[in-house]
Amino acid sequence: MDSHRQGQARVAVAATLLSLATFVGVTAAHSGGLAGSARDPIAIPTWLFLLTGGGVVGISFLLASFVTDRRLIDALHDWRRDVPDPGRVGRSVASLAGVGIVAVTLVVGAIGPTTGVRSLTVLVVWVGWWGGYVASTYLLGNTWPTLNPFRTVAERLPTLGRSYPESVGSWPSVAGLLVLVWVEIATPLADDPRLLVAVLAAYTVTTLGGAVVFGADQWFERVDPLARAFRYYGRLAPLGVDNGRLRLRLPGSALPETTLEGRDDVAFIVTLLFVTTYDGGVATGPWAAGVRAVVEMGVPPLVVYLGTYLAGAGLFYLAFRAAARIGRRRADTYRSATYLARRFAPSLLPIAAGYHLAHNLGSVLVLSPTLAAVAAAPLSPPAMPPQLAGLPAWFGGLELACVLVGHLFAVWVAHATAYDVFPSRLQAVRSQYGVTAVMIGYTMLSLWIVAEPYVAPPFLAT
Repeated sequence: MDSHRQGQARVAVAATLLSLATFVGVTAAHSGGLAGSARDPIAIPTWLFLLTGGGVVGISFLLASFVTDRRLIDALHDWRRDVPDPGRVGRSVASLAGVGIVAVTLVVGAIGPTTGVRSLTVLVVWVGWWGGYVASTYLLGNTWPTLNPFRTVAERLPTLGRSYPESVGSWPSVAGLLVLVWVEIATPLADDPRLLVAVLAAYTVTTLGGAVVFGADQWFERVDPLARAFRYYGRLAPLGVDNGRLRLRLPGSALPETTLEGRDDVAFIVTLLFVTTYDGGVATGPWAAGVRAVVEMGVPPLVVYLGTYLAGAGLFYLAFRAAARIGRRRADTYRSATYLARRFAPSLLPIAAGYHLAHNLGSVLVLSPTLAAVAAAPLSPPAMPPQLAGLPAWFGGLELACVLVGHLFAVWVAHATAYDVFPSRLQAVRSQYGVTAVMIGYTMLSLWIVAEPYVAPPFLAT
């Protein structure tokens, strides 16, 4: 990165810090606010449980190393079948439906009930969209380019045609992702439909304004964090568009051939992985105890949460960069560590997807019937059933399975990527040492978060 681009990146980081600092004094976790999540502690010692999970990922790497037949790997990842296209009419209906859903969500949130899961707006955003729809982008396929209501409107607005500053690359999307998730964590969006409407309206104005200035293509390709997250998640899904045609493929088969453009794209994927982890980590007992201890020493809660948030994002990125450097040294290759980071970063997407599913699956399954009931009477919803106060105990095992499957999937994607990059089998195996070590560490961290009983983050807004 040249000095000019570094300067632009610093501007983006400074803007992010300023934006994050405007949300002060409280923290909230939407999953707890929605469903009052509660998990039973695991029956075996935590250290044994975590070592077992990390060991499973390590063993899966060893087993994958025995798959050295390039023709088999290529056959698995090149398999495709054409799927009927929904056609222009179907896409138009979906686009209009997306605009209609956002409009209804805004109106009902502004004039409807103001209590948590009694609000259609809260349920649509956190259950229907953040929980259910986001999962569909990696479990089925990325329909956001068609459904995206903001782009549908933006493409019908005049544009100023300003040139997008190439020097800043996609760093604004990294900053935007950090800001969006921070707003979700630091404000009681799950309990305050009016606040949620205000945030959704602000996002709409910002997005449409950016698209008018730079054009819809540039904005949603380089800046908008939601469009970029769904585009990457779509590479993991079994349905995708190849050469303009809708095709069925094996899940994740598009990831090994994905080469990111630069460090900004690597940072975006790593940040996507981090923010979901942080969102779950703040709802654990050790976190709550640690925050209280630090605050009792005189440190403001905002400094604790924001400081660990930004420091954690930076540490995740530096850890992955270090993994790429280890892979380069062990493979003894002329390829740069930056190039290896650009190739191996997509292998982190199954981990991010697995943890997202584990973090939100319980709320989606429990609250989906409530969403349907409230949608039938959005302005006068029925009373919420008392059983929604807690999630069924068996969700805990399902969440752990989602985490492990995501990590095992990531190991295979990294293996296939290595064989796509290196002609030597020994180089291909050795190049994975760094990223596998990171995956093992992250497996143990994410399993610990999922296994910990839910504890409301301290200093919540009331």
